[in-house]
Amino acid sequence: MKSQTPEEYVQIDAQPWAPFPDVLSTGGIRWKLLHVSPEMGAWTAIFDCPKGSSFNAHVHQGPGEYLLTKGLMDVRGGKANGGDTAVAPGYGYESSGARHDQTSFPVDSEFFMTFLGPLLFITPEGNPIVAVGWKEAQGAWHAFLDSQAGVRKAA
Repeated sequence: MKSQTPEEYVQIDAQPWAPFPDVLSTGGIRWKLLHVSPEMGAWTAIFDCPKGSSFNAHVHQGPGEYLLTKGLMDVRGGKANGGDTAVAPGYGYESSGARHDQTSFPVDSEFFMTFLGPLLFITPEGNPIVAVGWKEAQGAWHAFLDSQAGVRKAA
């Protein structure tokens, strides 16, 4: 019999904020990886999004759920442009295949999201740049933590 994934707890305020890659976002978005679930292809993170920041164009390869805990999030250009504007506290569901050419934050915002499958970041023409799933998120998070450990050792 296969073993069950162990339960896990993360003290969010004890974790450092990592810069979200500039190739995937603009404006200084930061994130904390909270959990990966290889058996489900899922990953969960919290994002800190300063006023004026945005995520680059992407397609959800699987569904996802988010909880906007602070601020505003303009999804697909926001309500004024035919998309949605999430207002905290607010919940949203993203279906598999949802394309977001523009997700931006008009005020300082924060949200928690679980992704069931990767995000495929794309060019404006829709060509793939990179897929970010649980494995890539975990690798980036561990690389960040390792770099922070190196900084602490050098100090």
